[in-house]
Amino acid sequence: MQGTAALEQLIDAVLPQTQCRQCGFDGCRPYAAAIASGAAAINRCPPGGDEVIAELGSLLGRAPLPLDSSCGKTEAPAVARIIEAQCIGCTLCIAACPVDAIVGARRLMHTVITAECTGCALCLPPCPVDCIVLEPTGAARDRERQRRQAPQLRERHAAHLRRHGAKKDSAKNQPEDNQAKENQEKVSAAKRKQDVVARAIERARERLAARSGKA
Repeated sequence: MQGTAALEQLIDAVLPQTQCRQCGFDGCRPYAAAIASGAAAINRCPPGGDEVIAELGSLLGRAPLPLDSSCGKTEAPAVARIIEAQCIGCTLCIAACPVDAIVGARRLMHTVITAECTGCALCLPPCPVDCIVLEPTGAARDRERQRRQAPQLRERHAAHLRRHGAKKDSAKNQPEDNQAKENQEKVSAAKRKQDVVARAIERARERLAARSGKA
């Protein structure tokens, strides 16, 4: 067991820590665990590309494989950008970011900390008004830079998981009356969020209709 855990750590040290889930696992560490146990191949990390596959092959004594196309393809570096004028402050992107690279508050504009963004694109699907875009940085892929950034990204992801785990544990440990109250508050908050999103979508439709009329 200890040998597997040590191997998992070594594999995780090779992975780029983008936490994008393109490999089919909930982050780089779960993917590392799957590789260490023999449950996953070494060619499922598009952000790492051929370089990471080669490094994993060397570490594990396995022949390099072509990148598994079902996981996506290796892209140029990119970061998320929030179109501020369209942001409705729903906070869904904040919760989705695996390295907490998005800041903002409910009903207020959000913004992306570019230096911390891994370009994982996990914030795009939850956005109800499609105000987040992924933009190439213009920089070339740089494996050395990826290695240097990995430890900080790993820690940010670990902090993200600890914070969300603490919230879940806190909810489990509350007395029944407090839990019922919190559940009701969550329902109310969800309803408010739905109303805000609905109004935002309606405004977007009105703007689109107005532009179409002018055309």
